[in-house]
Amino acid sequence: MADKLSPTGLLLFILFLIFSAKSSEGLELRCQCTTTHSDFIHPKFIANIQYIPEGPHCSTPEVIAEMKTGKEVCLDPEAKWVKAIIQKILSSKNQDDEPDGKHKIQDP
Repeated sequence: MADKLSPTGLLLFILFLIFSAKSSEGLELRCQCTTTHSDFIHPKFIANIQYIPEGPHCSTPEVIAEMKTGKEVCLDPEAKWVKAIIQKILSSKNQDDEPDGKHKIQDP
């Protein structure tokens, strides 16, 4: 009898799987950047920059540049020119700040 799963138990198991999958949607539980670029990229090629502070998802801050071509490039947060961008992002308290701690600068 222990080898068979009742229809109610099976239904509860399926509902559990559905709700646990839905609750983790949109959550990134790991670093988004596996490699970073430290070479200077001229601002005229960048459409948007996103700064994600370190946290439980990733032990290092992440700087993601969206190029005007649509490609995303992870920038080295230790590069001097990237540090200047991070300071600009953190010092500008604009209304584009996201409630999850992410900060964005968009090309006007």
